[in-house]
Amino acid sequence: MIRMGIIGAAGIAGRAFVDPSRSVNEVEIVGVAARDATRAAAFAKQQGLEKVYPTYEALLEDSSLDAVYVPLANSLHAQWSINALEAGRHVLCEKPVASNAKQAQDMVSTAEQEKRILVEAFHWRYHPVAARMIELSKQIGPLERVEAHFNVHIPTDNVRFQLELAGGSLMDLGCYCVHMVRTVVGTEPEVLSAKAVEGPRGIDLSMQAELSFPGGLAAAVSCSMVAEKTIWPDSMVFRAWGKAGNLEVLNPMAPQFGHRISGRLADGTIVDEMLDTATSYEYQLRAFCNIVAGAGPALTGGADAIANMQVIDSIYEASGLGVRQ
Repeated sequence: MIRMGIIGAAGIAGRAFVDPSRSVNEVEIVGVAARDATRAAAFAKQQGLEKVYPTYEALLEDSSLDAVYVPLANSLHAQWSINALEAGRHVLCEKPVASNAKQAQDMVSTAEQEKRILVEAFHWRYHPVAARMIELSKQIGPLERVEAHFNVHIPTDNVRFQLELAGGSLMDLGCYCVHMVRTVVGTEPEVLSAKAVEGPRGIDLSMQAELSFPGGLAAAVSCSMVAEKTIWPDSMVFRAWGKAGNLEVLNPMAPQFGHRISGRLADGTIVDEMLDTATSYEYQLRAFCNIVAGAGPALTGGADAIANMQVIDSIYEASGLGVRQ
């Protein structure tokens, strides 16, 4: 049994962590800490957690905990993940893993030094739809182009609109798109160009970027947090074109909210299917427990986290907005 605590009473912690834990026997969520003790107490009561820690530090001092989940604002991911790792805890950190690649590297170096596990919470990667998407992408002939697009309407009072918290649509939504094209292609891209629509100073309301993978394979990613259309599964899509076929996956990010896999394979087979509807968060938590137990690979571990942030940094630089600090 892996005993875990939550650093930060963020809204996502309930649906992405506590809820799936009720179906994963290998983990026990012990308690939560937040900067606001009243908020932490309300979260613990709502989620049925036994313990409320007065501070983040107090949670990390609890030697009964094996690991922590970090759902804080992007700008705090590195600081508190590193603190947790240095306290001897394994870490499941929300995406994006840090504000920039330098911070990601510091986190990974600390994990290696402390011999602890650090996993970035790209939950989509652990759902069967991800494996199927990768499998089918190899059956449409040599890849020529891949794309990923994610558009969701987010209220403007959200932390994602604050530069000091490392906000922006690329950080919150586009990070999935970058991760998907990298994962499917299996190599690292060069950023050719990027264009942002800026709202509050330094904040990308939307972002579009053109990428190139080794061998000339073209890619595009785009995202918007001021989009009007937010109905699943159409708000998130991955597409790939090969020399002899094509593939489209609607909502590989969170297939439990509706998805569809369709396309034409190189041998002429028409694909039109939907897979398991268990949540991507449940698959991720099971995988994290296996990783901590030494029984499974970290598909979204340290090297992958650094590489994803390097692409995000390059897109921000190419857009003129600059790397998140």
